[in-house]
Amino acid sequence: MPAAPRKSRARTYDFARTHAAVAAQLDHVRDAVGRLTDEQLAAPTRLSGPADTGGAGAVWTVRDLVAHLVLVVEHVNRNLEQPAPPAVEVTLTDWVFATATFAGAIGDDARSAAGSADLAESLDRAAARFAELVPPAHPDRLLAARVGAIRLDDFLVTRCVELVVHTDDLAAATGAEIRYDRQALAAAVRVLADALAARAPGGSVEVRVPPFAVVQCVEGPRHTRGTPPNVVETDPLTWLRLATGRRTWAEAVEAAEVTASGERADLSGLLPLLG
Repeated sequence: MPAAPRKSRARTYDFARTHAAVAAQLDHVRDAVGRLTDEQLAAPTRLSGPADTGGAGAVWTVRDLVAHLVLVVEHVNRNLEQPAPPAVEVTLTDWVFATATFAGAIGDDARSAAGSADLAESLDRAAARFAELVPPAHPDRLLAARVGAIRLDDFLVTRCVELVVHTDDLAAATGAEIRYDRQALAAAVRVLADALAARAPGGSVEVRVPPFAVVQCVEGPRHTRGTPPNVVETDPLTWLRLATGRRTWAEAVEAAEVTASGERADLSGLLPLLG
């Protein structure tokens, strides 16, 4: 049984840079969505079931996925227009591990919103509201998110995760080439790397996702200098796919998308992280 996640905030993120990253990745998504045909919108994605990371159940269409992306942004907007909760209830790491609990509701909301006549217009309106509401807000402002009250600066980091992960989903489903904002990609990689370190505290394995993250995890002997005895290394997109269940550990190792050395370097029992 994995250790319980730690409650401390693993790292801090610059509010202005995170806001800019969300806006930039949202622009890339909007550009791609604006070019989708009706046939592409009706196509299946790799997402299915009550959770958006796989499982049995109805397969999400591209339309469902785009509707979810509208809600990802509107969740910020709507919460900023509501009274702030009295106290913080969840951190970034808490958010990662809590999302699976609400997977069914997330899927229901996406399918309900998918009936919008023009999702591209809905995404544009959400982006315009985001640009209006977020800059004047204070980073410490609390939002009543689905998983619990969370700081605005932390919640914007979660929007980086959502947008980057679903950009990959959108590209996989449509064949579209969609750009990744470097800061948004970096934030998504780091949040999920920190979640791994929280799930399996320790220092016997070093996980490297160049150029964005290096974390140590898993109980056991801790190295003090030189190359550690257990090393895992992969690229940013493969890491996100592993951490969110889009790719299994065995698939990634077989495809040489992951290098793992050392007797403790098998992370299959710890993944995925985001449900």
